[in-house]
Amino acid sequence: MIENLESNYDCAHAGLDLHQLKEELNDLRISMIPGSLVHNEKVNRLENQIRFIENKCSIHHGDSGSL
Repeated sequence: MIENLESNYDCAHAGLDLHQLKEELNDLRISMIPGSLVHNEKVNRLENQIRFIENKCSIHHGDSGSL
């Protein structure tokens, strides 16, 4: 998880950051107990970080619902 995303985020890092965030999200969905407060907070934070980078860097996928 990226600790701090700012409005001055450098989109040159988007490819690697998105890949890492999506892998972390996938691992989290597999390894933790769904429905727990900690699980939900981590999933929400990762999904928000992914959306932030995609929006900031104008990265749009046809499968945006597959976070």
